[in-house]
Amino acid sequence: MTRNALIVVDIQNDYFSGGKWILNEVDSAADNAARIIAAARNNGDIVIHIRHETPAVDAPFFVPGSEGAQLHAKAKNIPGELVIVKHYMNPYRETELLRVLQDKGVETVTVVGNMSHMCIDAVTRSSDDFGFKTTVIHDACATHDLEFNGVVVPSAQVHAAFMAALRFGYATVVSADEFLA
Repeated sequence: MTRNALIVVDIQNDYFSGGKWILNEVDSAADNAARIIAAARNNGDIVIHIRHETPAVDAPFFVPGSEGAQLHAKAKNIPGELVIVKHYMNPYRETELLRVLQDKGVETVTVVGNMSHMCIDAVTRSSDDFGFKTTVIHDACATHDLEFNGVVVPSAQVHAAFMAALRFGYATVVSADEFLA
C-alpha cells in the first residue's frame, strides 16, 4: 500500500480561458500539474482530485452543474481516482479528505492546483497540522492579481509571498522539475 498521496486542487474550467475567474499562468501550471499527476499514477500513488462548487445562487464561479465547475481536461481524473467536492476553501472542511488519507495510511502528501493564496494555502497548512509531510509544487499552482486598499498586487508577487510562507513553516516547496528529478 502506498503511503503517498497527490492532492490535485481545483484545476477547473472556470479558471481557464473562457471561464468566469481566469488565473494568470494557469495553463503552464496545469501542464506541470499534469506531469506530476502522470508521475504519481506511474508510482502507484493515491491521486485525489478536489473540485470546488459554490452553492450560492449568485455564485461568481464554480456554479454547481456548470461546465465551469468541472475538472479541466489537463487534470481530469481517471477511473478509480477519487473526486471530492468541497464548498469551502479548505478541502478538509466538511469533506472526507482526512478520513480517506488516514484510512489509506498516507504519510506524505504532494499538493498542486489553484489558487495559491486560497485553497493551496489552506490545504497545505492543514495537511501539516494533521501530521502529513507535505510538498507543494510551486509551478503547478496558479493565482491572479489581488487588490488591497487600492494597491494592486501582481499575481507573481501574490504567488511568491504565499509559497515563501508555506516553505517557511509548513511544507517543502519545489518546482515540478525538482520534484520529478
